[in-house]
Amino acid sequence: MPPHPSPRPPFGRAAVTCRYRCGAACAHPAPNISANPVFADLSRRNVLRAGALLTLVGAAGGALAACGGSGEPGGPGGPAPVPGTAFTPVAPNTADAVTVPDGYTSSVVVRWGDPILAGAPAFDFGAQTAAAQAAQFGFNNDYCGLVPLEPGAQPDSWAMWSNHEYVTPLFMFHGYDEANPTEEQVRISWAAVGGSVLVVRRTPSGALEAVPGDRLNRRITATTPFRVTGPAAGSELLRTSADPTGRAVLGTHSNCSGGITPWGTVLSGEENFHGFFANAGTVTEPTAAARLKRYGVTTAGTETKWERFDARWDVAREPNEVNRYGYIVEIDPLDPRSTPVKHTALGRFKHEGANVRLAPDGRAVAYLGDDERFDYLYKFVSSGRFDPAGTPEARAANKTLLENGTLYVATLTGAAPAPDGGHHGGGTWVPLVEGTTSRVPGMSVEEVLVFTRLAADKVGATKMDRPEDVQPHPRTGRVYVALTNNTGRGTAGKAGTDEANPRVGNKHGQVLELAEHGDDPTGTAFDWSLLLVCGDPAAPDTYFGGFVKTQVSPISCPDNLDFDTHSNLWIATDGNALKSNDGLFAVPLEGPERGRVKQFLTVPVGAETCGPVVTDRFVLVSVQHPGEADDASADKPVSHWPDGGDSQPRPAVVCVTRGGDAIGA
Repeated sequence: MPPHPSPRPPFGRAAVTCRYRCGAACAHPAPNISANPVFADLSRRNVLRAGALLTLVGAAGGALAACGGSGEPGGPGGPAPVPGTAFTPVAPNTADAVTVPDGYTSSVVVRWGDPILAGAPAFDFGAQTAAAQAAQFGFNNDYCGLVPLEPGAQPDSWAMWSNHEYVTPLFMFHGYDEANPTEEQVRISWAAVGGSVLVVRRTPSGALEAVPGDRLNRRITATTPFRVTGPAAGSELLRTSADPTGRAVLGTHSNCSGGITPWGTVLSGEENFHGFFANAGTVTEPTAAARLKRYGVTTAGTETKWERFDARWDVAREPNEVNRYGYIVEIDPLDPRSTPVKHTALGRFKHEGANVRLAPDGRAVAYLGDDERFDYLYKFVSSGRFDPAGTPEARAANKTLLENGTLYVATLTGAAPAPDGGHHGGGTWVPLVEGTTSRVPGMSVEEVLVFTRLAADKVGATKMDRPEDVQPHPRTGRVYVALTNNTGRGTAGKAGTDEANPRVGNKHGQVLELAEHGDDPTGTAFDWSLLLVCGDPAAPDTYFGGFVKTQVSPISCPDNLDFDTHSNLWIATDGNALKSNDGLFAVPLEGPERGRVKQFLTVPVGAETCGPVVTDRFVLVSVQHPGEADDASADKPVSHWPDGGDSQPRPAVVCVTRGGDAIGA
């Protein structure tokens, strides 16, 4: 039994997963106790604007008119599937396998422990070392992204980046003692988080295979040197005994989702960092204690016990180290000698990830979500402009775009429900920092960027239901927000329901669609609608873009997002509360099939579907924490995926193909 057992989470996820990934955040009070304006009050103050918005949404040529669909089936079986979604949906199941549609096959690209650096040893579960793990694929891979290799390199080859979000030592080591891990086990854990750069290539069958030992292959771990950029770099808030400059940080962890930039680098979000820092309760100075509490840093001893072997994980001994986590990090997968960076200009919170759209004037606009109950939606607009020249000098300049700009947080207002039962409204991007100027009264630029949650509280940002992946559509520019769940919504003492977060005790989540006014991502006004209100289609409180609910797959807890070349949205889930394994779903966004959710795959028992990459010829998914269950461990596995037999479960990247034919054709 764990030394500090936590309540079972109120959705479809094992408690042991929650303990190690996020410190069982949902079993504790939400850290946002701000008295922001209630959404209903905002709506009443904006009745005329809301009415105008509803008219705009319903009118041909309106900002969200293209988002609408009649919802009427094209016959007894509904309309013909749109390109990209012409597959037979996978039925909900609890199989210990990756289940794909008829005619499709899945194969493992790389799994935890597989050698990726030159000279790395073969994986040996019973004889692991920190040195070996630092040269092998890490644990619990989450976000996955592909960057094409440089011109002249082998075609159909990419540098693949995978986040390694967190470790669950119970499933990594035989006989693991949660109360007393060994130093070597902790050092293995430090080497197992962060991320991997791994060259992959297409095989004649169309699937991807790893290229171990390639010169670009690289491991980023909890001890890799990082450079700090942006207005808060060098701040006293970031200085430690090991780094009195406040400009050099060792490592990254809790890396959840991310994105590929237009200049060919990877953005990765440091999310649940709070649970790795011990002894927060020893901090009694009121301001410091309040800052820690707002970020959920409240533990005495951590689950991992890292603080026993390095003082930086102990808030009592290194009070500023915690301020050096919770950022968007940028890695150049095409330059193995480059130093990765942490961008303070994009703020500090539980970053799910970041995805960039270029504005018409060339500025880079990054959309960001704070994955916490009742926290916020953000965007960043760079001061500099993208240089499309393609030269090394241009790429170097583009890699500085996220170091200076304007950081905004969103406020949303609601309109009356649409005739089809959908939810609509408008919103404003409120500036927090513009360059080197704070727009938050009583807070300096450094304070806003290091304690961004507190700054957003002050300006009255709208409390959302766990904003996770936030992605702009590559063709339409509309922005999609996965709001995963929030069982505290509308409960005693918590924020009530509103149009964007419409359900009390929301355990299934929703997907929000946002359209910037004038299709200008640098502006400050937007309209929004809910594309999906997830859950059992038979439930009266669900909504599927206006599509007939008898013809959709059930979906719960949307998390990661991607788009295919046919403009369909693909959604990976985390914590399915419908008693089925998590999966990947395709959703048309336009025309009569808008909102017709179809399940493309399910992952094995206990696993989460992460990091989808959807192309015309293959689909990649990260299978995270397979086999994690509260009555399981490495000594008592409940899954043997992916290797079968009596093997241990191992997180892995999986490639799905269709015998050389196009996906969903």
